[in-house]
Amino acid sequence: MNYDIIVIGSGPGGYVTAIRAAQLGFKTAIIEKESLGGICLNWGCIPTKALLKSAQVFHYINHAEDYGLNKVEGSFEFPNVIQRSRGVANKMSKGIEFLMKKNKIDVILGTAKIQKGKKVSVTDKDGKVTEYTGTHIIIATGARSRELPNLPQDGKKVIGYRQALSLPEQPKSMIVVGSGAIGVEFADFYNTMGTKVTVVEFMPNIVPVEDEEISKHLEKSLKKSGIEIMTNASVESVDTSGEGVKATVKTAKGNITLEADILLSAVGIAANIENIGLEEVGIQTDKGRVLVNEWYETSVPGYYAIGDLIPTQALAHVASAEGITCVEKIKGLHVEKIDYGNIPGCTYCHPEVASVGLTEKQAKEKGYEIKVGKFPLSASGKATANGNTDGFVKVIFDAKYGEWLGCHMIGEGVTDMVAEAVVARKLETTGHEIIKSIHPHPTVSEAIMEAAAAAYGEVIHI
Repeated sequence: MNYDIIVIGSGPGGYVTAIRAAQLGFKTAIIEKESLGGICLNWGCIPTKALLKSAQVFHYINHAEDYGLNKVEGSFEFPNVIQRSRGVANKMSKGIEFLMKKNKIDVILGTAKIQKGKKVSVTDKDGKVTEYTGTHIIIATGARSRELPNLPQDGKKVIGYRQALSLPEQPKSMIVVGSGAIGVEFADFYNTMGTKVTVVEFMPNIVPVEDEEISKHLEKSLKKSGIEIMTNASVESVDTSGEGVKATVKTAKGNITLEADILLSAVGIAANIENIGLEEVGIQTDKGRVLVNEWYETSVPGYYAIGDLIPTQALAHVASAEGITCVEKIKGLHVEKIDYGNIPGCTYCHPEVASVGLTEKQAKEKGYEIKVGKFPLSASGKATANGNTDGFVKVIFDAKYGEWLGCHMIGEGVTDMVAEAVVARKLETTGHEIIKSIHPHPTVSEAIMEAAAAAYGEVIHI
């Protein structure tokens, strides 16, 4: 019952941490109260992408004539779409189970609570409590859908992302509150499948963390697809006494009432820091997050925290990187601190959105003199052949030294392209080096090179 490393939580932060720890020779255990893979794999990143793929295929079927094919009347059984998504998640969870066995990691099923003296008590499904000791305890308990006081979730009419992934039948109408990645992705999926969707966003722009030009373009595209979008608006209250929901929405022109079958609350996440023993051990928190140093050590030696628990970007790939950095530092390897200014963000709606680095507004606020280049996908041969020309690539360079400050993309497949900018920025690549790096033709990735060329007045195809 004694381990070198005990990891609490098996999401993309926890299971990656455990595997890297085992690779480094640590005797490792991982504790999970539900399903291996955590929320991301079972109720987040992976199953939502499966739903969006089904929606994309359905869209293609209904637009077969656009590709010179005979018209097809597409139809579907909603439970089958949900079932496929759940099947994808279950397959991936079994894959994590295999990785645990391969790396000789002990999997402990139950609810964990940390104790003083580097101990963890685990309560299994039968109520039996077992105590384990670890030289290093890494907390990776993740997060859940955040509930607003005026939007209490009942799991039926007012739901979070988890229920949105497993509805027994398709709603005819839906209100989505919040237009971050979660809200926009679900809005896109349900709208494509035929649900009437209204998005309510408190901020002036949807996907508010993105560059303003990207946000405006996405709003235009989603409206064109049939989604109603309300910005500078907030849901004040919800009435669920009738058959559906009635939401009172505050706008600049006064209050209005929206009616729908279901309201999806997608207003962010709340870290799972309750009832895991933080207070008893004396680990410091602030504003609902665990405080850590640059190597993810908490205020109490021997205890660490990574992922959505701490005040960094709540993204799966960030949690994984933090876990790897944490255990490599424990091992005594030479480790670089994570550059949180070079974290890519992706939204998998249609068109997709991907970005890394500073927005144009942020670059100006930081005092940079900048060069901005844009390349529309309508000028891309591959995008035109694909039939997906909605979008553009935007790049931002420091005019003085050529440093690549930011890259922002919207369009089909851009989430698979943004890594080029991440790696280039890591290697301190300049704009001219991107222009002189020969990109394959015809590919959509050429748009990055063309956008860089546009920033320096050398663009060829526009």
